Amino acid sequence: MAPSDPFLTAIAESRRTYPFPRAYRELADRVVRDILALLFPHFVPAVRGGAAEIADVMDVARDRDAVRALLLEALDGAGPSPAHELAAWFLESLPQMREQLVEDAKAIHAWDPASEELDEVILAYPGFLAIAVHRIAHEFYRMKVPVFPRLLAEWAHAQTGIDIHPGASIGRGFAIDHGTGIVIGETSLIGDRVKIYQGVTLGALSVQKGLAGNKRHPTIEDDAVIYAGATILGGTTVVGKRAIIGGNTWITSSVPAGSVVINTPQLPRTRVPEDDMLDFVI
Repeated sequence: MAPSDPFLTAIAESRRTYPFPRAYRELADRVVRDILALLFPHFVPAVRGGAAEIADVMDVARDRDAVRALLLEALDGAGPSPAHELAAWFLESLPQMREQLVEDAKAIHAWDPASEELDEVILAYPGFLAIAVHRIAHEFYRMKVPVFPRLLAEWAHAQTGIDIHPGASIGRGFAIDHGTGIVIGETSLIGDRVKIYQGVTLGALSVQKGLAGNKRHPTIEDDAVIYAGATILGGTTVVGKRAIIGGNTWITSSVPAGSVVINTPQLPRTRVPEDDMLDFVI
């Protein structure tokens, strides 16, 4: 093709003006894995060798410095403040973040009768992994870092099937059971000790672009429980404290504290004659 080809010109221009580091997805993957390994030994890569190699892996100060170096690379020119300030602010948030995540793990363990120990929750539960990555992404969102929080959220989405926008504000002791198919929108506000099952949507009533920046997603107050498949929509919708939302319910208005909302079938059930029954094999 000729050098003046409009397609090649457009591609070359986009490469020159691309504002983020190359291979930004891969960089996000490295950052989230290293931060998780810094927070919990459960996420440290496998170690092979003798005592010296194992001791080296347990060098937390070195791991923190490695995370700082990665953050400097990822945040260079990506925020309203210099990368070194953003990295320092994030690292200062880690002790409180770990404390919150231990509370989340304990909440999942206490709520799920199938959970045998806390380490199992941290190692194996997709709900915990999604919460952990969300708390990391939310810090970058609060620091107004563009794009990067979404990359972290999509990493968790791909790993777990749980889609939590990094802008969502989530309180302490958050428990997700199973989790597949959960969607939590950007302006959702979730209180303390809330429990959510698979397939729940906390969404917006309208997806008009002009509503960006407004409160579009619901508020879930302390100690509420939302069972599988429930859909709760709207920025003014509030699920009150200790409310229980039954499975497959559709909610677009507020629910008082202490309420129980269930989905009642609209059609009466009638017995089907045996001859008319379909024979399914699944």
